[in-house]
Amino acid sequence: MSVFNAYAQYYDLLYQDKDYAQEADFIHQLLKTHAPAAQHLLELGSGTGRHAECLAEWGYHVTGVERSEEMLARCGERQAEQASEIAQQLKFLQGDLREVRLEQTFDCVLSLFHVISYQTSNADLAAAFATVTQHLKPGGVFVFDVWYGPAVLHDQPQVRIKRLQNQNLAITRIAEPVLHPNDNVVDVNYHVLLQQLGTDTWQELRELHRMRYLFKPELELLLHQAGMDLVTCGEWMTDRPAGLDTWGVYFVAMKL
Repeated sequence: MSVFNAYAQYYDLLYQDKDYAQEADFIHQLLKTHAPAAQHLLELGSGTGRHAECLAEWGYHVTGVERSEEMLARCGERQAEQASEIAQQLKFLQGDLREVRLEQTFDCVLSLFHVISYQTSNADLAAAFATVTQHLKPGGVFVFDVWYGPAVLHDQPQVRIKRLQNQNLAITRIAEPVLHPNDNVVDVNYHVLLQQLGTDTWQELRELHRMRYLFKPELELLLHQAGMDLVTCGEWMTDRPAGLDTWGVYFVAMKL
């Protein structure tokens, strides 16, 4: 089982406090500014489809590509619960964002929730950006967010404990990060305890999430090598200038 297949078991509960609707509104505002005619979006690393659903409510047609079978299955369950006019605007496919090739181009490609930071090698980043270029129309835009290098080094990651539960499941997740400064990578070691409430059933998971923190100049170079120019960047959700206290930074690039 891949790390993301195990992750899918409790993903929605773990991020139940994440405001996908507000994040979709932020993306909508970026598209109004940088791609006002955009209608057809490709989301690489679409997870359980929460961003795609909210963007469909704004009227966009969204194709999501997700590597994890379990995440994709959860997408299907959620899509079946949607109103038909929303569900018809959504399509989800299985694929690796470094390799997937669809016979279609889009007005915008999205890669959200730090999916690009999961591409930890230069080769993986170049492959991901080549996929983006392949699927963008000329003048189309690429919107993504990453762990921002200056902030990660200035305010280094710490051990965190998160506890959540719903009517069926209780979760305790301990995150222990290890910084590898010569590789621009943080290994986040997750120790997860899942309890089925009302029973004595427990499950223990250990996961390693390797995350690359990225800097604006290297992204400018990689984007340019892939045939895109950086248009703008700023703090995710606030649009403040990126700096030493902005771990999450969005970037907008345009296909040349």
